[in-house]
Amino acid sequence: MSRILLAPMEGLADPLMRNVLTAVGGYDWGICEFIRVTESVLPNRTFLRTCPELHHGSLTDSGTPMRVQLLGSDPHFMAANARRLVKHRPAGVDINFGCPAPTVFRHRGGSALLGEPQLLHDIVSAVRAMVPADIPFTAKMRLGIADSSLAVDCAQAIEAGGVDELIVHGRTKVDGYKPPARWAQIDRVRAAVNIPIIANGEVWTVADFRQCQMESGCADVMIGRGALADPLLPRKVRGEETGGWEELVPSVATYWRGVRERVLPVHAGGRLKQWLLLLRRHYPQAEALYQQLRPVKAAEDIDRMLIEAGILDAMPDKLLLAA
Repeated sequence: MSRILLAPMEGLADPLMRNVLTAVGGYDWGICEFIRVTESVLPNRTFLRTCPELHHGSLTDSGTPMRVQLLGSDPHFMAANARRLVKHRPAGVDINFGCPAPTVFRHRGGSALLGEPQLLHDIVSAVRAMVPADIPFTAKMRLGIADSSLAVDCAQAIEAGGVDELIVHGRTKVDGYKPPARWAQIDRVRAAVNIPIIANGEVWTVADFRQCQMESGCADVMIGRGALADPLLPRKVRGEETGGWEELVPSVATYWRGVRERVLPVHAGGRLKQWLLLLRRHYPQAEALYQQLRPVKAAEDIDRMLIEAGILDAMPDKLLLAA
């Protein structure tokens, strides 16, 4: 059976969301949000805050392994941080060569390095020297910055640096997240290297998953925003029976309770609405709920509306008092 992996999604797949999605099931492993490396060795608390799964064997509450991703452009400091990270025994170490965010790009991180294959090699080589052979070591890249002319060069440089596997997102930095993802270009990369390639990008449905496999030539697929739009997608790919929206209602409730415990009431509603915006792509019930909650700002009002909608049981008193 193909492996199905949960993508690192800055600002979307935080520890709470990772717990919710992996509890629904179907993932072999995933990668946490990136940890930004500059000219310093980060304190242990930074690794543990970004990937609290490290406190529990690098597993989510449901037992899904979660790897830790580093983002940076200095081989020395990337290696020094990797040395500190591996002391926490992560389920794996990944390097981010794909983030298209303007701020990251401007500071020479993520996809900004895809114009410099030699630097990619140097970073991977330096980190490889710090990652023990028994800890999986991967990298994630896009096809390039403005075009895919260096995609093969970049992949070969990363391979030569010593990664075990490479995840390739089928878009360039300039593409951002605009469809389509060019899965056939991933196949071009796959044919040029001797390590396993994992395909990523624009997988929203079971049909997308199969088409991505066919065009990319990759058995294994990493799912990003499609995971939030349909948390049941990995299990659907595996041919399992699923319960539709009714099965997801407890997950929405769990997420909201987690948000209320972790986020100031003034910001809590935005987190839930952000997820509903994606869920409504597949679930009319999520669209209806989003439209109900859209004008509501107060967290305690959202509590009440979710209870009335049958999404929630009563909220814990401590949260109601905190509002």
